[in-house]
Amino acid sequence: MISHPFDSFASVVLDHAIDKTLDYGIPPEMQHAIFPGTRVEVPVKGSLRHGYVIEIKKNPAFPSVKPIANLLSETPLITPDIFKLALWISRYYCCPLRDIFRLILPPGVRKAMAHKEQLYVMRGKTREELREACIAIREKKPAQAAILEAMLPVKKGILLTQLLEATKGSRNTVLALAKQGLLIIDRVRVDRSPFVNEEYFMTKSKTLNPHQAEALKKITDSLDKKNFETHLLFGVTGSGKTEVYLQAIERALQTGRGTIMLVPEISLTTQTIERFRCRFKERIAILHHRLSQGERNDEWHHIRNGKAKIVIGARSAIFSPVVDLGLIIVDEEHEQSYKQNELSPCYQARDVAVMRGKLTQCTVILGSATPSLESYYNAQLGKYTLSVLGHRAETASLPKVTIIDMRKEFEKAKGWTNFSDALLNGIEKRAKKGEQTILFLNRRGYHTVLLCRQCSHSVKCNHCDIPMTFHLGDNCLSCHLCHFQHSPPPTKCPGCRSGEPLKFRGVGTEQIERALHAIFPSIRTLRIDGDTTKHKGSHQKLLRDFGTGKADVLIGTQMIAKGLHFPEVTLVGVLNSDSVLNIPDFRASENIFQVVTQVAGRSGRGVIPGEVIIQTAIPDNSTIQYAAQQDYPAFYREEIEVRKLYNYPPFQHLAKIVFSGKEARKTEHAAQQTRHALIQLLPSHFDFQPVIPCGYTKVKDHYRFQFLIRAPAMNALHNALLILFEKYPLHKETKVFVDVNPSSTFF
Repeated sequence: MISHPFDSFASVVLDHAIDKTLDYGIPPEMQHAIFPGTRVEVPVKGSLRHGYVIEIKKNPAFPSVKPIANLLSETPLITPDIFKLALWISRYYCCPLRDIFRLILPPGVRKAMAHKEQLYVMRGKTREELREACIAIREKKPAQAAILEAMLPVKKGILLTQLLEATKGSRNTVLALAKQGLLIIDRVRVDRSPFVNEEYFMTKSKTLNPHQAEALKKITDSLDKKNFETHLLFGVTGSGKTEVYLQAIERALQTGRGTIMLVPEISLTTQTIERFRCRFKERIAILHHRLSQGERNDEWHHIRNGKAKIVIGARSAIFSPVVDLGLIIVDEEHEQSYKQNELSPCYQARDVAVMRGKLTQCTVILGSATPSLESYYNAQLGKYTLSVLGHRAETASLPKVTIIDMRKEFEKAKGWTNFSDALLNGIEKRAKKGEQTILFLNRRGYHTVLLCRQCSHSVKCNHCDIPMTFHLGDNCLSCHLCHFQHSPPPTKCPGCRSGEPLKFRGVGTEQIERALHAIFPSIRTLRIDGDTTKHKGSHQKLLRDFGTGKADVLIGTQMIAKGLHFPEVTLVGVLNSDSVLNIPDFRASENIFQVVTQVAGRSGRGVIPGEVIIQTAIPDNSTIQYAAQQDYPAFYREEIEVRKLYNYPPFQHLAKIVFSGKEARKTEHAAQQTRHALIQLLPSHFDFQPVIPCGYTKVKDHYRFQFLIRAPAMNALHNALLILFEKYPLHKETKVFVDVNPSSTFF
């Protein structure tokens, strides 16, 4: 038996490169400070690497063990409940722990980013003494006199940057005054949190209608008992779900517990923040991908030290280190943006929220007007507590919905048209009344494809296997996957080199905006899509402009389809509701039902009745009919039978194994080999589908192949993959990632 100079050992998972855990001895001076979740620095092949302690044990797995070199965090950066959650994610989503830790901790926290400091200027003498000094030097040193004069009305002090901006002075001038003892310069920590200096008018809780009150009672009962319970709040658009959330948070705060509120889009974050700031005096932390590294770092520390009791953010906010977490809310729980698709771990934030609720014994609320089939199925089984809000809150009523058969409109127009007569009349009527319209089209750009008349092939990206989109403003063809551009667009077909002129086809939001201006030159429009919201704060500005009446029509993609509340919007036009239904994906019908229902719900949220016009070439399609009627139960009954027939979720779990590489043949071969090996390793009830190219066969010069696995549970898959890739590691050029319960089986 080998003796070691250490009393205990730590299993460490590294930040990079190695998927296995490595064992290190815990030096005596570190014994009191090493726990699961502690960040450490350890020796690996002659250099020091960063990693996390995941287990403390009495005996190492290796005979020769080196000591931990340095302790990088005095307390564990990963709290015990999040650490347990990380272990569950690793098993359930079949991914390495290091990928999860990278997701849990912001880059600034991992790098121990310093807090931002700035110079702060205060008076070194009394106001009267500064006034006398100012008079004495005014003629000889006017720059110094201007600085002193600006300091007279200041209460305590002012940031140096603000002082210099106000006086147009220089830093050296202020330093000279400090040397004379007239001013004092000190360093102060500056909060980089967004919205930190914004002011809001406080509002009071609204009186709930009987349905809202009943739902809230169920939620507060589980909050008071401090029991884990998941509530599905199924309420039609505009039924007052947010007010139920707000009053549930109020109850959580009264018991001293914190809240995480997830929203699917950055555009929703802005409106949600405003409503929450107006209700709660408590510090609210904001987390989403548009924050700078410094802002995210400061927000994380406010949450970790308990200063922020309410966290609002996109999917990764579910990993916030909230002190004494009591409530988790997932708004618009059906949204696909809660699922991470392209990077490991491919987690579903809604499901992670439920698991975190279970680990922390807290209450979870899933809210939606169009619940995911999985959530509604769980509610029907009794796993979730169902509350239904069947009517709009206050005076608002559900909008009138009209389905327009665009085939007849094309006949009338003797060709293609973007707008039906009914929609144009509706837009004009609302503009004259001072009301607002929303137009929804889930394609950005001007034209979606450039075709060759001779060979009928579209101009595709050089690096991806998709047609390029034409953007009129930039006069270029752009790939929406890798951002490669042709500027200006080619005039000859890159394939057949025919002299025939190329032809643009397809419609995007940019064309809709231009066409609308051609028909109604005086109408004011705003467009919200990936092109108009590239810059920080652009979402917030555009939504504020529309909310304050600076535009008559808002044109947008899926960004505007959910959660937004504009009482002056009385007309919503859905311009093309058919395209998603053509995708060979088992979730296609569910996706189109949710999008159409959600965007329709933006109309008539004030006192004026609303109207929705759905333009489609397949008006008899049952999904579009159900969406027009906002009849979720009928849609659910039809769709759940299809899922049951083909053994798709929620009746079976599904895993998509995706391979990518620069050589198509090698990549496909790796997929075939892996599939064959897994068939040998996994039980017979695992159903394997054949290897096929992905919907996007080539992305960024990498070819992509996939196969699907169906089974009642995926527990065995994680172990089988570990055994397989340890025994038969893939070639370095071939990458693989596992997507458990994917949001799409096609792309």
